[in-house]
Amino acid sequence: MNEFSINTKVYFGNDSLQKLSEIKNKRVMIVCDKFIETSGMAEKIVGKLYNCNTVIFSDIVPDPPVEIIAQGMQILKSVNAQIIIALGGGSSIDAAKAIKEYSKKLMNNEMQIEDFIAIPTTSGTGSEVTEYAVITNKAEGLKYALADKSLLPTIAILDPSLVTSVPKSITADTGMDVLTHALEAYVANGANDFTDALAEKAITLVFEYLPISYENGDNILAREKVHNASCIAGIAFNAAGLGITHSLAHAIGGKLHVPHGRSNAIILPLVIEYNADIKKDTFNKEYTIAAKKYQKIAKLLDLPASNVNIGVNSLIKAIRDLQRKLNIPTTFKSSVAERDVSESTKSDILNAAVKDICTKANPRKTDIDDLSAIFDKVIG
Repeated sequence: MNEFSINTKVYFGNDSLQKLSEIKNKRVMIVCDKFIETSGMAEKIVGKLYNCNTVIFSDIVPDPPVEIIAQGMQILKSVNAQIIIALGGGSSIDAAKAIKEYSKKLMNNEMQIEDFIAIPTTSGTGSEVTEYAVITNKAEGLKYALADKSLLPTIAILDPSLVTSVPKSITADTGMDVLTHALEAYVANGANDFTDALAEKAITLVFEYLPISYENGDNILAREKVHNASCIAGIAFNAAGLGITHSLAHAIGGKLHVPHGRSNAIILPLVIEYNADIKKDTFNKEYTIAAKKYQKIAKLLDLPASNVNIGVNSLIKAIRDLQRKLNIPTTFKSSVAERDVSESTKSDILNAAVKDICTKANPRKTDIDDLSAIFDKVIG
């Protein structure tokens, strides 16, 4: 027996921030980064609340470390917040999840959080509808993925007005993160009819609207469509799982500090090639399920796909073409110095990737040698 459920209420489209006006006379903690606070975005959220006692915790940094989580826990406890609002990108939402979860465990469920609201200000992670969070142990230089249904926000608000000012480079990186989420969920071991439908929609939205969002950030329709795609892909991978693109991206991000979306974009085409596992002597009868599904996506995108081999290669080419449009490199060579990748660093990355929670969901069984071969290619 399988299960598919959407536990987060999603409010989307223009003026969806108005949902916050229903919050009255509550103790509220807003979790964000310094930019969100200094830009006035956090105060904009405060202004939507009615007669609430609000504290803003704005110490979140990319790849939030355990020390920041501990600080947030202290503030949450001191204000005894009834509502947590995570405002920002994946790092802010993940940090809020960890703060809430660990506070609950340490206080033996004494803390009563009535609502956990996630408001993404980038279109990428889908974290507002997932039961996952990634935090960093800086001492070890590793990222850890948390996974539990209790991490799910109760409400997600997708207001496109919050993403119109996102810079082009971040629009590109986060948009490719959306595409990776959708494509990995589509072929993951946990994929089913429901997640496939969501993944297909997210993929088509990204290919159609991400280039427009990149070239013209003020195009509110394109921004809304990519924002929605991010959430849709999040629902898909939350149920289906991901794959080794994310396993490697988590490990590389922890060690080499490359933005997560960019890591995914660079690794994704090579993982598609690996998962498809097309052999030269294959004649239309021994293709993997993943390869056939990649062909289906190629057809959905009106790419050449008269057979599985052509479909897979067309999809890989289309992804690389999209990367070029978004000025994303095809290897890490331009962003990671050769001296940064010692044998011990490589070993740490591969060991972390093998153990990553996403590896189990990958459609092709993977070992450290397979990951090493992919890693060598993406390093360039």
